Amino acid sequence: MLLKDFIRDSVNSLSGLYDSDEARSMVMYYCAEVFGFPTYQHITEPSTEIPAGLQELALEDMQRLALSEPLQYVLGYTEFCGRRFLIDKRALIPRAETEVLCQKAEELAGCESSTSQTPLRVLDLCTGSGCIAWTLALDLPGAEVVATDLSRDALDLAESQFRGRDTVPGWTGRLPKRVRRPAFLQADLLDVAGTSGAALSAIHLPGSGRFDMLTANPPYVMVAEKSEMRQNVLGWEPHMAIFAPEEDPLVFHRAIAEVALRVLAPGGFGIVEINSELPAETAAVFSSAGFSDVTVIPDYFDRPRFVSFR
Repeated sequence: MLLKDFIRDSVNSLSGLYDSDEARSMVMYYCAEVFGFPTYQHITEPSTEIPAGLQELALEDMQRLALSEPLQYVLGYTEFCGRRFLIDKRALIPRAETEVLCQKAEELAGCESSTSQTPLRVLDLCTGSGCIAWTLALDLPGAEVVATDLSRDALDLAESQFRGRDTVPGWTGRLPKRVRRPAFLQADLLDVAGTSGAALSAIHLPGSGRFDMLTANPPYVMVAEKSEMRQNVLGWEPHMAIFAPEEDPLVFHRAIAEVALRVLAPGGFGIVEINSELPAETAAVFSSAGFSDVTVIPDYFDRPRFVSFR
């Protein structure tokens, strides 16, 4: 099968789900990742054929995309903060805007570590695929990262990240020196006492016995927003990681504030992802809990997307 024909047919098959530019972008990205062809190959060398051993796989993958399955699930991985993470339907697909959370957390951690004599302790709630926990562990060598999630399936996925060369292309199979593998624990965030106790008991380093940093990307989408969401999200990604209860859309953020009160060391800080429709209300949750320096932080698109507190 000619590459140019595969691209044409695949884009056409996705036209009912995505606009033409997005469909073409997805197909071209797939071809580059799976076939190893540059995006202009079908133009400069129109006689290029799809490798025989990959044709059946490629056609099956296009059928999956045409059923609205996300491209990241089809490929089995996604990019986040410059690294490749394994991803499948067990966990929410990491979004680009969540990278800002990691960047801001690391900025705050840099200020904290400059005055600290002990390695940083980080608690990541609602960890999902583990992208935040792993990013902080890899970018802050020596940090002790504990991550929790209610879903055992998501935790299994998070624990599998960076296990060996056969799981993530380009990975050497070894963690850099001083990088500690995060500890992943099953816990229900709404059980504040249970989550706090499990997280604190997982700390191994000497010192205050509490965390210096808390991060979280909890469920925060309101049920009323469902009508605005596409089928590649609604039909495939785990709803428990997306939606907050209709009757109380800030229930998870209130639980995070309570956990933070229990586990953060004096001077410790937190940063959480929020619903951009509820910035003032979410900030008020942390202010009312007694935290100071409560700040709303925008994402790449200048939407209010995070709240930091100390």
